[in-house]
Amino acid sequence: MTLEASALQGRLCALLGADSVLTEPGDCAPFLVDHLGRCRGRARAVVQPRSTAQVAQVLELCDAERIGVVPHGGNTSYCGGPIPDDSGNQLVLSLRRLNRIRSVDPDNYSLIAEAGCLLAQVQAAAEAAERFFPLSIGSQGSCQIGGNLSTNAGGVNVLRYGMTRDLVLGLEVVLPGGRVLDGLTTLRKDNTGYDIKSLFLGAEGTLGVITAASFRLFPQIRVRATALAAIGEVRAAVRLLAQLRAASGERVSSFELIPRVGIELTSRHIPGVSDPLATAHPWYVLCELSSSRPGEPLDEVLEEALAAALADGVVLDAVVVRSERERAALWKLRETIPEAQRHEGASLKHDISLPVASLPDFVARAAAWVATHVPEGRLVAYGHVGDGNLHFNISQLPGTDRERFLARAAEIRRAIHDLVREFAGSFSAEHGVGRLKVGELERYASPVELELMRAVKRGFDPHGIMNPGKVLREP
Repeated sequence: MTLEASALQGRLCALLGADSVLTEPGDCAPFLVDHLGRCRGRARAVVQPRSTAQVAQVLELCDAERIGVVPHGGNTSYCGGPIPDDSGNQLVLSLRRLNRIRSVDPDNYSLIAEAGCLLAQVQAAAEAAERFFPLSIGSQGSCQIGGNLSTNAGGVNVLRYGMTRDLVLGLEVVLPGGRVLDGLTTLRKDNTGYDIKSLFLGAEGTLGVITAASFRLFPQIRVRATALAAIGEVRAAVRLLAQLRAASGERVSSFELIPRVGIELTSRHIPGVSDPLATAHPWYVLCELSSSRPGEPLDEVLEEALAAALADGVVLDAVVVRSERERAALWKLRETIPEAQRHEGASLKHDISLPVASLPDFVARAAAWVATHVPEGRLVAYGHVGDGNLHFNISQLPGTDRERFLARAAEIRRAIHDLVREFAGSFSAEHGVGRLKVGELERYASPVELELMRAVKRGFDPHGIMNPGKVLREP
């Protein structure tokens, strides 16, 4: 039997202070709905601890009283991970006050940050030390690093630097019952048994609460070369990627696929965005080379590679930017596609990944299926083609019925994800599982994988209090 509401509030206030415990509906409201408005819930309270010790006290209490705890970061999730269910029995634990950069060690190329730090704050701390933290996503001004860790976020630099998991040296995690895993090592090599920290990366708060992390840093980027290249088909993007990697000696840091409709949507709905090329083309690639060596002639390398691709017919047209303002304009075009879609109407979103070489055939088959079976929508497929991750979205056509379109979400998702499986891909490349894709994990993961995941969950969280119903269905 869990504590009555007044008794729980009193215990929490005694642990954290009254100003750290929110119970009024208006105060709690921002924590109970996701930023897309698709997931809503209720909670017994929202708590905002100021330290790892206070997080431990909350989890000790909740484990003893069997109260579900929902960790909450910047609320930029696409899968409902930080939103409680509608029972009103769970507690939301906001990490927003754990927002200190604890240390930066330029000589060791490492940084320790608390989970409530904004991603942009971590980037800025690295830059102030003349170092580079490569995780970069569109929501970096509002997402928190703890959420990035818990979802193993990707972004535009995965091709060169890897996912969030690849940037982590150590973690500090509070476990159910209040124990603290103090693993904030900054070692590059530590081959002493199981890599426990990896279990928490991508676990979406279902095993414990990440309160801090130590990260790898890199030499500061001194030179960039950025271009937008027009292509006729997705197969040309795969060929161009191989040519750029060969020509630049692995200096390709970003390689983003943009469809013609993406440029049309952003030009129509986003102020300051315009088509950089005079002629319309079916597809585009936003590619960027970068180097920490001052004066490295990356513009020349990129121009020569694109000229060769033009001569081969791989590229149809291209523009290499000459200023930071022009570079920012190209990136604004790419990063505001989701916002432009929202202005246009409803969207059905699919965050998928495939082997890079399979992308052309997948897009051809999936696009043909959408054209035949979803006449009320149009395909908006874009994303990190350099690492095989596409945001395979279908936007509602103007003048069609919104509710009827959205009602087809499950049917369309099943067809797209089944095709992804046929191509040996994943239904969730970088957005996680949350509560919206639990059924998808059950459908596509092998029985052995699910058995092992459930065993890990039971081992870390025997009473099932950590983010119940996320990733794995409640037993």
